[in-house]
Amino acid sequence: MDAPDICTDPQAPRMDPLLSRRCQPMEGGAPLADDDVSRALAQLPGWSVVDGMLHKRYGFADFHRTMAFVNAVAWIAHREDHHPDLLVVYNACTVRLATHSVGGLSINDFICAAKVDALLD
Repeated sequence: MDAPDICTDPQAPRMDPLLSRRCQPMEGGAPLADDDVSRALAQLPGWSVVDGMLHKRYGFADFHRTMAFVNAVAWIAHREDHHPDLLVVYNACTVRLATHSVGGLSINDFICAAKVDALLD
């Protein structure tokens, strides 16, 4: 039997709106199916999947603004208990998300990505 479509199955967690959701423990869960990843990715402009991780690069005018963004992302990660990989350079930060406990992408990655994007809205 195919896995339920998390975007349309009434028993599955809703993808939308991502900002109103909170990350949940995923121990023992399975990664999202490719179709579900594609549908969720469509809700997050500028994000892509690179090497199995959700990925986006944010550019800034200077180091001060980059570090302010990094600190805000750290606050989101702490609050959601879901921690991204961050690559920080003078005027940019690359955010990468995956759910290690499921060995791939989960809804938590998309929730955190939406919350990170909202920092700049």
